[in-house]
Order: sequence, then C-alpha cells, then structure tokens
Amino acid sequence: MIIKKIVLPLLLLFMSMTLFSQTSKEKGMQTINKESAEAYIGFLASDALEGREAGRHGGRVAGEYIKSILQNLGIKPLDKDSYFQNFEAYSRERQKRGRFSVHPDSVAEYKRQPAYRKLEMRNVLGYIEGKNKDEYVVIGAHYDHVGMDEYLVGDKIYNGADDNASGVSAALQIAKAFHVGGDMPERSIIFAFWDGEEIGLLGSEYFMLNSPLASSIKGYLNFDMIGRNNDESKPKHVVYFYTESHPAFGDWLKDDIKTYGLDLEPDYRAWDKPIGGSDNASFAKRDIPLIWYHTDGHPDYHQPGDHTDKINWDKLVDITKAAYFNLWNLANIKTY
Repeated sequence: MIIKKIVLPLLLLFMSMTLFSQTSKEKGMQTINKESAEAYIGFLASDALEGREAGRHGGRVAGEYIKSILQNLGIKPLDKDSYFQNFEAYSRERQKRGRFSVHPDSVAEYKRQPAYRKLEMRNVLGYIEGKNKDEYVVIGAHYDHVGMDEYLVGDKIYNGADDNASGVSAALQIAKAFHVGGDMPERSIIFAFWDGEEIGLLGSEYFMLNSPLASSIKGYLNFDMIGRNNDESKPKHVVYFYTESHPAFGDWLKDDIKTYGLDLEPDYRAWDKPIGGSDNASFAKRDIPLIWYHTDGHPDYHQPGDHTDKINWDKLVDITKAAYFNLWNLANIKTY
C-alpha cells in the first residue's frame, strides 16, 4: 500500500511531464502557417526594400524589420545591449577587383593599400536560453540580396523572394514556435540572420571568427532558397543536405514526415563536409554538424523575376515545420 502511494503519484507525474512536452512541441508547430510566411516574405521582397543589398538602405531596413519581429515575439537579443552584431568588410579598390573579406589578415593587407573599400553591415541575433548554458545550437538564414540595377530596362529590382526572404520567414516562424511552445530547451538556441552572404558569406564568417560562443556550438541548421519549384511537375521536392557522420539527421526527417503528415518528397544528400553553397560553409569547415534545406535553382535565381507570387506556399510551410522539429531535436537530444 505504501509503495502504491509513492509509485502511483510518480508515475502520474512522469506521464504528465511527457504529455506536456509533446503538447508544447506540437503547440509550437501549430503557429507555423502560410499567413505569417506571406507577411514576412511580402515585406522583405517588396520593391520598397530595393533588393536588400548588403550595406545599403534597403538592407538596413530589412535588418530593422527582423529585429522588430524578434522583439515583438519576446526573443531576447544575443548581446544584452543589442540585436545587432555590427561588422566591417574590406576589399581592394574596385578597379583591381576582389571580394570583400572579414578575415583579419585580408583586412590588414587591404588597409595597407593606398586605396581600398569598406562596407558596413550587421547580423541580427536573438536567442532563447537553454538549461545548459554552455551549449548552443544555431538556426540561420541570410537576409541580404543583390539589390537593384538602375540601368536595367523594365524591372530594376532583384526582390529575392526565394533568395532568401523564404529562409528568413522560416527562421522567424520557428522562433515564434519555440517561444509559444514555452518549454526551456536543453541547449540555448541562437536565431541568426546573416548579412553579406551574397558577397562572400561575410556575416556568418564574421560571427564564427569573433563570437566567444563559437566553440560551444553543437549544431547548425541553415536555410537558403526554400520557396520555389525547380521542376513544376515535382512541387513537393526539397533537397535535404546533412553531415554524413550524423545519420540520425536523415532519420529525423523521415520520421517527422510520417508522424506529422508533412507533404514533402526530400532528396536526402548526406555530405561528408558540406562546405559549399551558403552560410553552412562557415560552420562545416569548423566541423560543426549541420542540416541545410534548399529547393534547388530556378530561372529567376539572382534575377529580377524572383517575386513573391511565385512562391510555393504549401511546400514552404511544411519545410518550416520539418525544420522546427529538426531544431527541437538539435536543442534537446543529448547526443546525435
């Protein structure tokens, strides 16, 4: 009788904690929707932002907009004083050509030249504190694009709805989902919106070179172009890159598609060291395991035709949900 009085309450407590965790996770998922995606992408890819070129007015407005969303959601700034991580990139004088760099050695070399270029940018960084304050996971998407060309005939603005307002919308929705879910994750989560990706992965590289948290990052999830169809006859197609030495990442997506009825047909691409393509490179070359969602190229890549009305909203929403579950695992599972 005494044993029953002790064991039964403990069993009920365990069951209630398990149910709460599941309910919290699914409660977060319910906040991910087409309406939010349309609002975020609609603003970021509007003509008013003039293509969000790094260091220019439209890019600054985009950064302020993302900051305001995080602030409104109750997501704290990573730096207690600001959501912005300001940084500078340098390059040769433009007649000599050359890419911008944030690496100290390159910067020092450029500054020795009689003429050189400087570009001022800023990442937008928020976070949710975890129980283990010594471990972090990062979810990231670049918010810059390629701007506008006043000499183009007709449409002069590279709106970048897919590249990469789509990825920014997913990261913002996932931030909302974790906040609404309410559970404190095991690891702290950094929500990163990178500047300067289009001109050399500058924002993510600067972060990894300069953040004191870089050595404590246990996983990275990247978005870059997740809203279009490469082949209109395959509207459910998504490429799912992940670090080959972590096969659990592939299992996660397969299980979640089945469990939650996500309408996706992934192309699973395990990669030994996924250093190509996007901001994932800044993490992969430092041996941080990662997941990267991408829906392949299309004719409007880096063209003025990358408009909001061409987004596949159903696929975008289901990719966002799948990535939310990925991030939940990255933040909560002890080993992977």
